[in-house]
Amino acid sequence: MGKILVFMYNDMADFEISYATHLLGHELSKEIVPCAYEKNTIKSKGGLLFTPVVTVAEAKVDDYEGFLIPGGWNPVVKTKILDLIRDFYTSGKLVAAICAGPRYLAKAGILDEVKYTTSIVEWTQARREAFNNEDDPFPRQNFIDTRVVRDKNVITSKGISFVDFSIEIADYFGMFKNPDDKKAFFDMISGK
Repeated sequence: MGKILVFMYNDMADFEISYATHLLGHELSKEIVPCAYEKNTIKSKGGLLFTPVVTVAEAKVDDYEGFLIPGGWNPVVKTKILDLIRDFYTSGKLVAAICAGPRYLAKAGILDEVKYTTSIVEWTQARREAFNNEDDPFPRQNFIDTRVVRDKNVITSKGISFVDFSIEIADYFGMFKNPDDKKAFFDMISGK
């Protein structure tokens, strides 16, 4: 049984990763390991409470097969998470982020090397203020305005595309036999 590290923080958009963790944990028998900057209870945007079992500083890439980052308007970006993201990426392990989560990947510098998407299509003044007046961290030349992007070992998604995101992550870990199997599963879940 492999382990998947999931970053958590107050006001994270829990719905954006809940189906992904379900597929990983239930369908693919992965152990889901919640982490945060500190081992304090996390309250999501949806009001659910989560308990991290490891801190970002304690997490070691060798212990995990992938790292998931949910969206949310968290302005706090510490060096330890950027180092952890880079370590996952350079180790060839999955790095997946959704909605505003790809901001962490941009700040870690890995989006300079891959195509990606995010819900942050433009860096507006409101976005700037939400993130402590920082400049746009995204390398816009690699941005693709689509629902989900998988490039190398990086999966990114817009927040509204949490089902696509989850299925792409499950596919990364071999849940589907072929593209037709993957499409049939997506069609079943989306009611097509």
